[in-house]
Amino acid sequence: MSKLEVTVNRPNRRAFIRNGSLFLLGASPVAGLLAAEPAAKRRVCVGLVTDMHYADKAPAGSRHYRESLVKLSEAAEQFQKQKPDHMVELGDLIDAADSVDVEKGYLKRINKEFAALPGKKHYVLGNHCVYTLRKDEFLDGVGQKKSYYSFDSGGFHFVVLDSCFRSDGKPYGRKNFQWTDPNIPAEEVEWLKADLKSAKGQTIVFAHQRLDVSNHYGVKNAAAVRKVLEDSGKVLAVFQGHSHKNDYKEIAGIHYCVLAAMIEGSGAENNGYSVMDIFEGGSIRITGFRKQQNREWS
Repeated sequence: MSKLEVTVNRPNRRAFIRNGSLFLLGASPVAGLLAAEPAAKRRVCVGLVTDMHYADKAPAGSRHYRESLVKLSEAAEQFQKQKPDHMVELGDLIDAADSVDVEKGYLKRINKEFAALPGKKHYVLGNHCVYTLRKDEFLDGVGQKKSYYSFDSGGFHFVVLDSCFRSDGKPYGRKNFQWTDPNIPAEEVEWLKADLKSAKGQTIVFAHQRLDVSNHYGVKNAAAVRKVLEDSGKVLAVFQGHSHKNDYKEIAGIHYCVLAAMIEGSGAENNGYSVMDIFEGGSIRITGFRKQQNREWS
């Protein structure tokens, strides 16, 4: 697979700049380019953000917690232009606090801004989301019923996964876990099998911890989960956060894309967010802004 130049859009540029984007194509580059052209009918538009780690506390290292509010405000301007059908937050919406009340305060503040964005909202649980809170407290705070579920839109199927479980199957919460021990328990794996079997459309998966690596950023049983995705024959791509930097792997024909964290670095130039367009036939285009890279798959 050849590597082409990666570009990053700035918010004052047109949203669908294509020059220099990374094209990850199959055997026929020309056919792939034509398939991904804007002339193909767009079926679904999804706004994507990850790892905001909002907290009302001083910076620590490269993480500037309070600035996530300003960065999200900039992203909101772009999302208002694009009018996505869905907004997906890929985990670690908030950072850790020492008390339940303080952490609930962080959640209420950042979610006031996120909930105001266009489109239906989806929250992927990250390890920091449930550092002090329990899962039910986080979900109540954002108005979401379940931590893992699926939905359909524009003829495509979407799956939200929850990897915030310990190796013994117990859910994260109240500082009872090590962040390097994320797992998808057997019950959720069986649910995923059944969900993909009944899915009528090509599928996109959203996760926080990574399913494409076996290091400390990866889900412990990632290989078993990938097999479920591969056996279904329906999964186009998996979008992830957690490791904070742009990354990409293709495994068994499935695209695994890690998005840039919003929390990293001070100032607008260190922001990162994106818009995903899914076209008839399954072509996917990621238009990235600031630190987020463009990607395009046929």
